[in-house]
This record gives sequence, C-alpha cells and structure tokens, in this order.
Amino acid sequence: RRPADTEIDWKAYMQEVEGFANGTLDYTQLKGDTGPLVYPAGFVYIFLGLYHATGRGSDIRLAQYLFAGLYLLNLLLVFRIYCRTNKVPPYVFFFMCCASYRIHSIFVLRLFNDPVAMAILFLAINLFLEERWSWGCLLFSLAVSVKMNILLFAPGLLFLLLQRFGLLGCIPKLCICALLQVLLGLPFLLVNPVGYLTRSFDLGRQFQFKWTVNWRFLPEEVFQNRVFHAALLLAHLAGLGLFALHRWHSSKESILTLLKDPAKRKPASPRLTVNNILWQASCVCPLNASAWIVFILFSSNFLGVCCSRSLHYQFYVWYFHTLPYLLWCTPTTKLAHMPKVLLLGVIELCWNTYPSTVCSSLSLHICHGLILLQLWYGTAPTPVSHTPAPSRKPTAMSRKAQ
Repeated sequence: RRPADTEIDWKAYMQEVEGFANGTLDYTQLKGDTGPLVYPAGFVYIFLGLYHATGRGSDIRLAQYLFAGLYLLNLLLVFRIYCRTNKVPPYVFFFMCCASYRIHSIFVLRLFNDPVAMAILFLAINLFLEERWSWGCLLFSLAVSVKMNILLFAPGLLFLLLQRFGLLGCIPKLCICALLQVLLGLPFLLVNPVGYLTRSFDLGRQFQFKWTVNWRFLPEEVFQNRVFHAALLLAHLAGLGLFALHRWHSSKESILTLLKDPAKRKPASPRLTVNNILWQASCVCPLNASAWIVFILFSSNFLGVCCSRSLHYQFYVWYFHTLPYLLWCTPTTKLAHMPKVLLLGVIELCWNTYPSTVCSSLSLHICHGLILLQLWYGTAPTPVSHTPAPSRKPTAMSRKAQ
C-alpha cells in the first residue's frame, strides 16, 4: 500500500503546472500546496507532459511506472560513462543498482524532479565523451532548466570548454546554453520577466532547518545566518580555484593559457600527455581523456555538494551515481577497496537516517572530507621521471621483436 505522504510533492508539482495548462503565464501566480513554483521553465514543460499523460496527475501508479523507466535509463547512461572511463571495478555496480533505498524512493516513490534533471545531465556527459560538445551544451542547459543544482557542474564544464576550444571557441557553446534558457522562458519573460527570473533562479532562497541532512549539528540560528552562507560560498569558490589550478590544469603553463586558441598553445610535456590527450582533435575521446572529462565534471559537482547551504533528502541523487567514480578514480591497491566500500555504506546510512541527527550529519561531513582528501592527494601531479638513454646495443627482446 502506498504511504500516505507519497503524493505530497507530486501533487504540488501538478498544481504548479496546472496553472500554466489553464493559461497562466505570470510565474508568480504558479503555486501549489508546498508553496510557489521555484524551478525554471523546463520543469514546467516536462511535468506538464506528465500532467496530461497521467490524467491531470491523478494516475500516480502510471507516473511511478514512467519514473521506473527513467530510473533504468539513468542507470544505462551512468554505466555507459563508467565503461568509457574503465576506472570502477564491476562489483561496485551492484551497490549502485541495489543498495540504496533512498535513491529508489526518490525516483519511483516520491517522483521528484531531481532525477529528471540528473538523467538529462548524464545524457549530456555521454555526448561530451563523444566530442559532441554543442549537443551536450544544449542538453546541459535543458537539465539546468529542470533544476538549478546542475549548475554545480558548470565550473567544470566551463574549464573543459576553455581547455578544448579556447575563449573564442567557447563563446558559441555558452551562447547555446543561454539561448535555450531564453527560448524556454520566453512565454513567462514576455508577461513578467522580473517575476520569472526571481522565482526560477532564486539563489538566495532560505531552506528549512527541519529538512537539512548535512548541518543538523549546528544551531538553527547559525544555519539561517547569512554570514554562514557567505562563508560556505567562499569555501566553494576557494575549492574550485584550488582544483582548477592544481588538479584540473595539468600543464606547466599558466592557467590563463586556456584563453588561447588550442592550436597556439605549447605542446604538453611528455609526462603530462596522459591527461592532455583532451586537446587532440578526434571523433571520439580516448579512454584516458574520457576519464579526465568525467573527473573534472564530477569533482566540480562534489565540491558544490560539500559546500551546500543545505542538503535535503531528495538531493542525494545529485551525487549518488558519481560517488563510485570519485572513490575509484585514483590508484587503488587491493586492500584499499574495502574502506571505499565502507565509505559508500556510511554515506548511505547517513542519508537513510530520518530525521537527521547530529551524529549522521557529522558522519556525512567526515565522509565528504575523506573523499576530498583522496581526490586532492590521489590526483597530484607525478614527479618527472628521468629515464636512461636507450642503449645502442639491442637487447635480446628487441631482436626478437624485430
């Protein structure tokens, strides 16, 4: 039997898009039982389709079937990314599929919009790995129009675009992202542009303390304090800057060289060619370049999650499918696999503790900190290796090869 509270968010979503279905184009007038509509226009169009497909939202069972299909599609897209990178051992996929009650609930039981945004995002990453950057940027922008948490990937994407195309080549890709946002929001922008922008892209919205998963150990006054929010923003920007300078940027040259045309940059040194194959113009990224793209995007998002002002239970889907990659993208010995599996288990336990406690929220931050330390030290540049000059006398093996 379906729990009594299953309909809460779905019902609110249907109420929000029903106003649009009835002809309301003033974004400030679109609201539901849980409050005003606070998502961009892409959310309205997608859930309007679900509104009509499910008999004005009344057939919740059909909606759950549709979200079950979305869940399987999301897994397929994630598995394809992981197969391209070849970093994660196969047994970890079991935990991704079967070991998270919270993820199954977010997708199939509660019908949140977060899984919709993440599925579109993973499709965009698949296109990036295929060197289809324009189509990838289009879908990335579409994902942003469903929910703004996708912007946590934006710093990493901007770095990749500059690395791949330089400043002038990057501008058309950014225009694709901006143009789609304008086209999707145009009906609402023509009626009440200020109302649409302030409601759908409200970066200063306050969160309720009772729903927080990550900051339960703080007093509520601190949690709601603007100074605390500013400190988190500064920590987020500092983390992005450090990773961009010392982990994402693997060239000896200044990071400002990313603004140049890639053809005018100096060639990479031999010891950095593994990570700099990204500059090669090929139809499909080589395996190691694919791993580098995914590392930059996933670490960018993870830094944002670590510094979020609040994480609600449905926000777990923001980074759940990226955690195995973040844990296994660095070199791993056989004995180090179990601690990583344990970290996944503790994070899952924290997200399944309802309501959150001081212990669960502190444990979540400790796990996040351990992952950050592994990403920082596990991806440090390797020292230059001095290989001896090859001998003029061929070895027995070289003679055999010849």
